[in-house]
Amino acid sequence: MLLAGAIASPAYGSTPVSAIVQLVDAGAFNDAERAIDDALRSSSLSLEHRQAYEFERERMRRILLDFSLTAADAQARVRKQIPDLTDEEFATWDAAGLLESRVIDGKKLYFKRAPSNLFRLSAEARGRRANPAPFNDSPLEKPHAHHREVLAEAKRTGRGAVAPRRVRITQSISVKADAVPAGETIRAWIPYPRAIPGQQENIQFIDSRPAKHQIAPESTLQRTVYFEQAAVAAQPTQFSVTYELTIYGQHRQIDPDKVVPVNPSPDLALHLGERPPHIVFTEDLRKFSREVVGDEKNPYRIAQKLFDAVDRIPWAGALEYSTISNISDYALRAGHADCGQQTLLLMTLLRLNGIPARWQSGWIFSDGAYNNMHDWGWLYLAPYGWLPMDVTFGRMQAGEPALQNFYLGSFDAYRVVFNDDYSQPFVPAKQHFRSETVDLQRGEVEWRGGNLYFDRWDYDFKATLLPLPRDAPTATALP
Repeated sequence: MLLAGAIASPAYGSTPVSAIVQLVDAGAFNDAERAIDDALRSSSLSLEHRQAYEFERERMRRILLDFSLTAADAQARVRKQIPDLTDEEFATWDAAGLLESRVIDGKKLYFKRAPSNLFRLSAEARGRRANPAPFNDSPLEKPHAHHREVLAEAKRTGRGAVAPRRVRITQSISVKADAVPAGETIRAWIPYPRAIPGQQENIQFIDSRPAKHQIAPESTLQRTVYFEQAAVAAQPTQFSVTYELTIYGQHRQIDPDKVVPVNPSPDLALHLGERPPHIVFTEDLRKFSREVVGDEKNPYRIAQKLFDAVDRIPWAGALEYSTISNISDYALRAGHADCGQQTLLLMTLLRLNGIPARWQSGWIFSDGAYNNMHDWGWLYLAPYGWLPMDVTFGRMQAGEPALQNFYLGSFDAYRVVFNDDYSQPFVPAKQHFRSETVDLQRGEVEWRGGNLYFDRWDYDFKATLLPLPRDAPTATALP
């Protein structure tokens, strides 16, 4: 399925799709609607271009779902945490760009998560909260006993894949009652892991609802389990899958002085260079890279500098990725970014500097109740090969250098991978637009009448740690 901004040249006589993308990004929705209507009247329009125009109309609808607050709405939500909030305070934070907003057809609208993001972005706002509460972050974002376990076992054994965890995962989708007419077939895709030697292995399917299902081939880079089920009037439609797998922690000991520029093979060349629309070497990005990298020539030290620079971009709840025409550019300009946005920005910067970089994502969890969707990546450094990186967990505040730098070269064993790349086709193929055009963590749903967006269904993820068998094998290979 086409992505935003993927098609540049339309049929003769209509506004190029690239120009429609720019109108939508500029908030000129009425102008974009008129241009789309004009383009779709052409009888010579190819199916590919027709879908691209129609997606821009859908993108506008999704943007309006994200930017659903007026100034009064946003201020009222902030006031729930700061009862004595003044108009001047709100205006000051707004003018500083701490409350994400967009002008759409002359009307200023605020991102629905802007009020909660404010407390992530502003220490002053956090200090004004009447009832401060900690953010619900992963316990592994700070120095943790598991990090020390990974480092110690890697040193003791000399292996790079260590400290495994066995986990049972249940993931589900619940389509809201009457989201489609009764009797219509709902098609659902739920993420499903693929075996990655040395990272996640021994995947065992346990159960599903409905029982009939289709698991995509293990070669599928965004792997799913697929279901069909008829809708019943006034009842939600439920889908779920349960499986078990073993996940390994990762550690590579790097000597920076031994790192040399990569001589790219055809396989590595796939992970270098631009990949529009989200990995583009814009002039702003080139300038940012020059300022960060300076005269450094060593690839590892370049990667460290870029990792630290992106890590300094504060995390905040994100817009839906399908609404963003260039995610790495957005992360560079917005003043904040979430995990996938930070990862794509870092990947783009690494590639610009001749360092291969690739995507991974899935869910993270813990020994307790914490779980969340998460994105990260890998970079390639010669002569060491592929190394893990999680710029969102970033550089930890720790007195020990190995712990401080853990997430540039090491991983915990509390993350399941669903995606070994982004924006990849499903098996079986989706017939309509995807709700998430980049990632695959919640799932996807459609019927013959079209895609069912996230507002039409709910999702859940549960991870339960299991005892590791006494005779559990060591990892078969390094990733």
